[in-house]
Amino acid sequence: MAIIDPSRTWEVLQRRLDETTNPRHRVVLSAVLEHMQAEERPDLDALMATLSPQPAYHFWNSGQDVGPKGTNGVRDYYSWFIGTQTNVLEFELDRLVVDDHCVVTEGFLKQVYPGAYAASTGLDVDDESADYLVVNRQLILWPVDENGLIQGEDSYQSGPVSVTKIAAADLPRKYVDMMNTPA
Repeated sequence: MAIIDPSRTWEVLQRRLDETTNPRHRVVLSAVLEHMQAEERPDLDALMATLSPQPAYHFWNSGQDVGPKGTNGVRDYYSWFIGTQTNVLEFELDRLVVDDHCVVTEGFLKQVYPGAYAASTGLDVDDESADYLVVNRQLILWPVDENGLIQGEDSYQSGPVSVTKIAAADLPRKYVDMMNTPA
């Protein structure tokens, strides 16, 4: 099994959508599913199209909200995120809650980090030229407006649960291809 399989990120949402008959819950689930898939491709325009006109992200770290606000702030954030080359990820969901206005996802967020980037964030790595699997416990609230657009993300994260060096042969193909593509 691959260390990271991005399609597993939305398997739980897709199953719930397939089982759901409530029309509003289908809209809310579809918005988050579309957002996750656009993030994985990565397709910045499709990703931004899933958001309300003035999205507000709340990333709670050490008691501080460090999330981007407004369309330009969120677009800049996603451009930066893609640039860090940490966007090959799997959000292994073990909890999914949906109502008329919000989806809640919780699970282990697994990402591949280039060693130099991992070191720059303060992670304890022994080889900046290697790649690492970084796992965090994460809960995200995805509020959705009356038009079926995501109003932002309210994210709560544990900090690293584990940081593990990955052998080159075990890296996800998508990550290897991304790292070998000129910027």
